[in-house]
Amino acid sequence: MGDTRKPTLSDLKRRVDAAMGREKADLLLRGGRIVDVFSGCVREADIAISGGRIVGFGLCPARRTIDIAGRFVSPGFMDGHVHMESSMVTPAQFARTTIPHGTTAVVADPHEIANVMGSQGIEWLIRAARKTPLHVFVMVPSCVPATSMETSGASLSRVDMETLIDKPWVLGIGEMMNFPGVTAGTPHVLRKLTVSHGKRIDGHAPGLSGKRLHAYVASGITSDHECTTPDEAREKLENGMIIMIREGSSARNLADLLPVVTPENARRFLLVSDDRDPHDLSHEGHMDAILRKAVRLGLNPITALRMVTLNPAEYFGLHDMGAVAPGYRADLVVLEDLERFRVEWLIHGGEIIVEPGAVHESAFQWKPPRLPNSVHIQPVQPEAFRLKARSHRVRVIELIPGQIVTPMSIETVPVDHGCAVPDLRRDLLKIAVVERHHGSGRIGTGFVRGFGLREGAIGSSVSHDAHNIIVVGTNNQDMALVVNEI
Repeated sequence: MGDTRKPTLSDLKRRVDAAMGREKADLLLRGGRIVDVFSGCVREADIAISGGRIVGFGLCPARRTIDIAGRFVSPGFMDGHVHMESSMVTPAQFARTTIPHGTTAVVADPHEIANVMGSQGIEWLIRAARKTPLHVFVMVPSCVPATSMETSGASLSRVDMETLIDKPWVLGIGEMMNFPGVTAGTPHVLRKLTVSHGKRIDGHAPGLSGKRLHAYVASGITSDHECTTPDEAREKLENGMIIMIREGSSARNLADLLPVVTPENARRFLLVSDDRDPHDLSHEGHMDAILRKAVRLGLNPITALRMVTLNPAEYFGLHDMGAVAPGYRADLVVLEDLERFRVEWLIHGGEIIVEPGAVHESAFQWKPPRLPNSVHIQPVQPEAFRLKARSHRVRVIELIPGQIVTPMSIETVPVDHGCAVPDLRRDLLKIAVVERHHGSGRIGTGFVRGFGLREGAIGSSVSHDAHNIIVVGTNNQDMALVVNEI
């Protein structure tokens, strides 16, 4: 977790004495090239570290010296918007996977685990993250449940949010998904925004424009990560919002939105993951993968680095993070170059966690307590997925690769014994949501296009935002099998 302890007099004296050379620094990085995110340049300098902070530049006595031979030294990378639980591993394993890729801090919105387990889930995530060598800051979820149209496992009231907002590791209110409620002036929605106590309020408003956007921003919401087109990003930027460009596993918006970034406005953008799945984290990386792609698409490397260091740190009020400068936290990555962003060394709070050819595994060994089971359903029979046909025409959810927006179309489907059935030739498949929290037996069934299944079924209990079981299939029998296996 983020170190929120205030410095003592002895802490400050130690820093000053190390900076002046009256006391040995703990660590000296010698012969590196600093990526200066303040001035936008690269300069050669030795870096002295003491008590977990950078204390100065230049040769000085130190207990340990590492010669980094012309390598680039950057602030550690920060993911400004992520749901850690969507990685489907514990916070310790998330840290173990992302830290070697240069990530030293994340701003987590535990919206997903809260929709399943409420405050208990948030408290578990915080406890589980506290002993990892990763700064984990939290935004209090604002929309639990996300909608009254689906059944979630728990809810968070304004009072629940009040109990969390003043914690030192809480940076504000998480994404306000209920933009219709905000723009309509719904009292219980607006009351949640009053909980912020001056901290940041993140937004979530896909496609919002005009007067409704003005009202949304006027309520105090300051960011958005849902832009999918350049015009949408430009309008939100013009209305004062910080634009979080998302490049995750499900939604990839970097290529479409990067043309909006200019030297004049680049300080108003963050690069965020908003979730990368275990495969992508392991094979592509985390923020380093987003940086590689951004630079490959033509973004200046230092501008790209600002968008994962200084920009998010300043946006969230983390005034001692995000730069290589005296007094700043010694959360640093030593990079081979500014194209591949391959990490050779990673220093977190002045401690070496990653060095060439080795990761200090002892930092990731703590195992959090187990959570209680949260899947409560009875065995499901194939008949539960029958969809009685009122006609041959049905509404169809249309998937868009790499996006989370889903248009609707009207299609004609076959009818068998009075029930609408899939049409595999046109990729029209059954989709169902099975309530998993309370054992109610409720199932909603419809049609979807875009999965491309030719046989069988596929399903998951990870399904934003209520995380009921969702299953897509070519036939009722396999759909039932999938749900029962889950």
